[in-house]
Amino acid sequence: MATNITVYDLENYPDNNKTITVDVKQVVPVGYEGDEQWTLSFVTSAYSNNTSRTAIQDIYVQEIKAGWYKSSGLTSSRFTIGNSSKTLGIKMDAGTTTYYIELDTGNNLDGDTIAADMETKIRAIPDFVDWSSSDDSLAYINSSVEYANGKFKIISGTVSPYYTGSSRSAVIVTASGADTCYSLLGFDLGYNSYDVASTAINEALVTTTYSGGTTPLVIAAGTGVVAGDCLVITDGTNTEYFTALAGTTDTSIVVAITATNAYDGIDETYVADVSKVQILKIQDPEQTPVPYYSEVDGIMRWGIKSIVNQIDFSS
Repeated sequence: MATNITVYDLENYPDNNKTITVDVKQVVPVGYEGDEQWTLSFVTSAYSNNTSRTAIQDIYVQEIKAGWYKSSGLTSSRFTIGNSSKTLGIKMDAGTTTYYIELDTGNNLDGDTIAADMETKIRAIPDFVDWSSSDDSLAYINSSVEYANGKFKIISGTVSPYYTGSSRSAVIVTASGADTCYSLLGFDLGYNSYDVASTAINEALVTTTYSGGTTPLVIAAGTGVVAGDCLVITDGTNTEYFTALAGTTDTSIVVAITATNAYDGIDETYVADVSKVQILKIQDPEQTPVPYYSEVDGIMRWGIKSIVNQIDFSS
């Protein structure tokens, strides 16, 4: 059943309310071989520009993956934003341009204050003179920034079935020249949904029984292991961590041994075909790209917000 939501701009035009209709519908999208799909719909008859009577596109939601970038949380809980530490580069989704925002300067600022300022500046990006029309403006004007548990999190204003690829929902944060805001806020050691989703964890079986204190370790092809990679070997009972040394190939890993390196990289014996090796990659401590929206209430609020942020309330 459709539900009508009355929305307002209480600060600027408190008497001019608008209506958004939220509904659950069955539709047949292109590419689904004629199969009906349940979707959430968000519709309004309001305009994004009342003078030119510009209609706002209906939103149909099937997937709820929203790209994000979060800081490390390893910085101070209070921040000083100065003239040489106030600029961040922002790029969203599959956009082609990095846009730069300047945060308000101030001493001893808390994270919530900075997050609110950051959100305001990011949402205003499409108003820039050098805006690229090929980028999705909704990703910016509907974006969110939050500060929790010592971490800043920037969330794209769009949702998608994908964290990677040309139709992705994603956020990339970069530094601006010598400006130190990027590192000051902890984005230099942060994580983002695109990188986490793009990180392939490669593993292979041990193909020849390996005895600790010997080299090389022979594995099945396909991991792409190279010298310098960190690895883990396990048979389900024993687990050891080691580094691939110079001379390593895709199927033959050079392991440190006492005679050459003054220590043994692996101590235990690992039987062929029941032991495996996995290449270790840097990951978000929460491991997988954790969905920002994880419940129906959250995606409902997103849909309403998406429409509200486009409405012209001036008349």
